[in-house]
Amino acid sequence: MANNDYDLEERTAKFSEDIINFIKNIKRDALNDSILRQLIRSATSVGANYCEANNASSKQDFRNKIYICKKEINETKHWIRILINTNSELKDSARKLWQEAQELNLIFQKIVNSLNKKIKV
Repeated sequence: MANNDYDLEERTAKFSEDIINFIKNIKRDALNDSILRQLIRSATSVGANYCEANNASSKQDFRNKIYICKKEINETKHWIRILINTNSELKDSARKLWQEAQELNLIFQKIVNSLNKKIKV
């Protein structure tokens, strides 16, 4: 595993960049445009919210931002699935992105679980 695998801020930024590069070559039509807008918003929101979490003003603020990261990465998985459903030729190329989204989801879930134990929610 590379050191960047442990740098979550870098990893979420790279994920956003990978999504952007992925969608650049997808055919443009009314259906795809709608899905792609949603996909790019949720995917890039993950890293932005993680940056905000790292600069949180309190533990509660940090926890809320991490929850948002988890919600956004799950939304991203949803939009990848929908995109593949409407563009089956993208299945193989999207697989790596979906897998990274799933790994990020598991990481954020682990953080949430740890925070919940500490805060006693």
